Amino acid sequence: MSSPVSIVWLRRDLRLHDQAALYHGLKSGHPVIPLFIFDRLILDPLEDRSDRRVAFIYKQIVYLREQLAQMGVPMLVRYGRPVDVWKQLLEEYPVAQVFTNHDYEIYAKERDIIIRNLLHDRGIGFHTSKDQAIFDREEVLTGNKTPYTVFTPYSRRWHQQLNDFSLKSYPTGKYVANFCKAAPLPLPTLQEMGFEPVNESFPRPAVDEALLKAYQKMRDYPARTGTSELGIHLRFGTISIRELARQARETSHTFLNELCWRDFYFQVLHHFPHVERHSFRREYDNIPWRNNEEEFERWCTGQTGYPLVDAGMRQLNATGWMHNRVRMITASFLCKHLLIDWRWGEAYFARKLRDYDLSANNGGWQWAAGSGTDAAPYFRVFNPTLQAQKFDPKGEYIRKWIPEFNSLSYPAPMVDHAFARQRAIDTYRRGLKP
Repeated sequence: MSSPVSIVWLRRDLRLHDQAALYHGLKSGHPVIPLFIFDRLILDPLEDRSDRRVAFIYKQIVYLREQLAQMGVPMLVRYGRPVDVWKQLLEEYPVAQVFTNHDYEIYAKERDIIIRNLLHDRGIGFHTSKDQAIFDREEVLTGNKTPYTVFTPYSRRWHQQLNDFSLKSYPTGKYVANFCKAAPLPLPTLQEMGFEPVNESFPRPAVDEALLKAYQKMRDYPARTGTSELGIHLRFGTISIRELARQARETSHTFLNELCWRDFYFQVLHHFPHVERHSFRREYDNIPWRNNEEEFERWCTGQTGYPLVDAGMRQLNATGWMHNRVRMITASFLCKHLLIDWRWGEAYFARKLRDYDLSANNGGWQWAAGSGTDAAPYFRVFNPTLQAQKFDPKGEYIRKWIPEFNSLSYPAPMVDHAFARQRAIDTYRRGLKP
């Protein structure tokens, strides 16, 4: 290949429609070759060789290659360290420009700086666009041009700024003739990357109008189909956030507000990167956690003796997903009832959740621990029994995931709620003393 090409590097945007980087690449004046890198720096440390997220990504890459092949378009798929892959690509292709979309995680930003510098040294442009958020980084700020640290005023400004222009799609379909035409390129297998296929189905990348209309009323009941389960599609960009927000704006303000939360956590991670390893409120790093490993294992395996907590953990372990209301309850139980560092729970969710997203996972765990932006105050301790009575009143969700419920084989509560609540309040109070 002798003519210059533009490469569109796909990451968290695994679709061809309404895709910002792809749109700008197709309009760049050079034939476009899409690229996806199975990043060894992310994949190699994974403990589960049947990781659902890897299987989902692989399935989507196969689908994209098929879509592109129907148009006579090749797709580059490589496995390796990004900097090594890019050095090799620059030897193989006359790259004129590279287009990709913003990422907000610390590793991703550090990776992009390395690749940008590598390309810059060779006179190649590296262009990034907003795609996975409605508003990102500097777009929703206070009157003093500082980032919001409380959700309610952030959401008020976010909704004020939301309009047809901010939700406008990128018409990539108009420019498909600008793809590079060539024979298909090889695809590494899952086995070659050290992974095994997962024989599971995934939620479809769409949400029904009926579900959205009932969302506010039904979303808190784990035995009901009241949530969209679109997290995995939003995480990997197999659905357009703009299309979803337009649909929600017409149907469900509550669901739209969940998308606002997602943007909020993106900007918190961007402006306050210390949250990845530390409490947002740094004084909460002084909490003297008990960190009992045996108790942590009982929480992980759903053997705490609190049915709603155990049902949630078993659902997570079995499916890679947990109902949102139950995520709050299980997280609160770990931090408050067992006084185990929220980072332990966050890391476990990161291993297990098919829709794991660092910013939202971190934000949710810090909320539960009391250390985050809009955190539950430390003296608020969920009562798992009352939560079960309120949100699973017939015990349907509990019985689905705990077949031995109400039998002698089901364990007694590992800690008394009243005792645990007071212990948590006292421990937090001591840790937060000036």
